[in-house]
Amino acid sequence: MQTLSDVFEPSVRQKKLTCTYHTDIEHPYIVSDRTKVREILLNVISNAIKYTPEGGHIAVSVKELPAEEPKTGRYTFTVQDDGIGMSEEYLPHIFEEFTREHTSTESKVIGTGLGLPIVKALVEWMHGSIDVQSKPGAGTTVTITLGFPLADEAQKRVEEQDAEGDAARLRGCRILLAEDNDLNAEIVVTILEESGLTVERTADGERCIEALKAHPAGYYDAILMDIQMPNMDDYQAAKIIRDLSGNYRTIPIIAMTANAFDEDRQKALSVGMDAHLAKPVDVERLFGILRKVIR
Repeated sequence: MQTLSDVFEPSVRQKKLTCTYHTDIEHPYIVSDRTKVREILLNVISNAIKYTPEGGHIAVSVKELPAEEPKTGRYTFTVQDDGIGMSEEYLPHIFEEFTREHTSTESKVIGTGLGLPIVKALVEWMHGSIDVQSKPGAGTTVTITLGFPLADEAQKRVEEQDAEGDAARLRGCRILLAEDNDLNAEIVVTILEESGLTVERTADGERCIEALKAHPAGYYDAILMDIQMPNMDDYQAAKIIRDLSGNYRTIPIIAMTANAFDEDRQKALSVGMDAHLAKPVDVERLFGILRKVIR
């Protein structure tokens, strides 16, 4: 919940929204596919922020339910907003791909309609359930219920040590960030610098290459690069970097993209990148990837 708050706080502040987070749980440690759980919540909260007008309110909560089996936990995740909402007629179609009740012209909100189909697929893959209640002008409530095995004491200790260790072992590393969006850049810079890393930011692929060549090989420990940038995108920049002479070509490059599809990951790897990171940035996954690629 703290990670979600950190990720969305700049967007919430920009739209002058009020966003509250509440937990009511007995067992805080579970065994799960952390990436998929967070992708579900990131999608749902992103929608709530996108479709809630300035000054609105969003409430995110997780509540533990009575367990159905020993050594398991059942949790209900609820995201409630007072945004534009959806009509009763449209609700049966919300999980269909490429459907939207409001056009971007009507609502002034740009979107693809892919978020909830992805969420539903992930929830069903994890044997959970999802329910959406909404009314036009009164907002939307998304309720997701998932079950997990509970972590034992040994698993808890390993998890805590791994999370602390990744950030600690990266302290002092120098990262070159190529990101044209000021808000996204602020989030990444804050996350890394608070953990003791040094970050230098450029606004596009061309300036990223210039910054890299302005210093001796090895000056930067890794490059974080947004896929969609002006002048030169990260695919073009990565190809040029990999064609440079000497040790420049071996610097780890991590692609950052709002598109978390497998084809995007494959394309990033095909041009010589070392890893692919979906946005909004998952803090622990970011540190895990950096720890893996920085030698």
